[in-house]
Amino acid sequence: MNMSHISLKWLEVFHLVACHGSVQAAAREAGLSISTVSHHLRSLEAQLGVTLLNHARRPMTLTPVGAVFFKNVDEALKLIRMAQTEVTLGNMTEARHLKFGLIEDFDSDIGPELAVLLANGMPKCDFAHYMRSSSEILDMLQGHSLDIGIASSPNNNTDQLKEFPMLRDPFVLAVPANSTIRPESFLAGSAELTMLHYAKDQQIRKQIAAQLRRLNIEIPVRFEIESNQTMMAMIAAGAGWAVTTPACYFRARRFHKQVELHAFPAKGFARHLSLFAREECPEEIVGTINAAMRNLIEMRLINPATEAMPWLKNELCLLPTKANF
Repeated sequence: MNMSHISLKWLEVFHLVACHGSVQAAAREAGLSISTVSHHLRSLEAQLGVTLLNHARRPMTLTPVGAVFFKNVDEALKLIRMAQTEVTLGNMTEARHLKFGLIEDFDSDIGPELAVLLANGMPKCDFAHYMRSSSEILDMLQGHSLDIGIASSPNNNTDQLKEFPMLRDPFVLAVPANSTIRPESFLAGSAELTMLHYAKDQQIRKQIAAQLRRLNIEIPVRFEIESNQTMMAMIAAGAGWAVTTPACYFRARRFHKQVELHAFPAKGFARHLSLFAREECPEEIVGTINAAMRNLIEMRLINPATEAMPWLKNELCLLPTKANF
């Protein structure tokens, strides 16, 4: 086995194929052709002298040696991405002012970690960090109270802002872990448990309500809850169920053993989270924060979520990073 000529690109492609179980899906995410992905896989296996994937199966699965190799590659890629994040933040050492806003969904892990990275990477900067709802962040950006913000992408126009798509966060059902009720029964209204709704002025509530209307589903509103933690606590206690997202669920780690997620039992839909920046914000700062945030989301949200719930693969995922103006 000659390890001296193994390409990082081969490892990244192998990781994507192993995660998605499909060369086609890996090619889409990597922005490569199917033939290029296949070539990278063959090159890696030839260099190692082992078979890592069961190529004839659909979806493709790992061989026993491939499973061991994947575990180590996964850890190595996480370390490399974190190193890239810390190094790129070094490009902002001369930044003087930054007002940054982040949605409350990331207040448990990703937000604090990003704040520390930014503070360490900008020693000369007057740095202001805010945790707000999506609508508040967009209002603050358009009112010049923020330079950069991460929020749920709205349906209405966001004049004077650059948008960089970041995360597809699918809507799911959150129910008590001991529930024996079929997911379809919750939407049909035949379940005894009450639906818990987000507060009516929240963007996530508006998106859920719009989808339920499109499906001709009417569910009475008895509970409106602004706090995500309170909602998860009520579900954990068996007091109701909700339509939510994996990002919201992962904010409430203390309730994970008492709350179970299911795929939305009708036509699926998702919210898209994006990085928004004012037009005058320097491209270097925007690009660096975008890269750092994407790395953190992948490490702290996508990877643990899809590992715990494999059915979320290809549903909870990073979006292509093309900017929308």
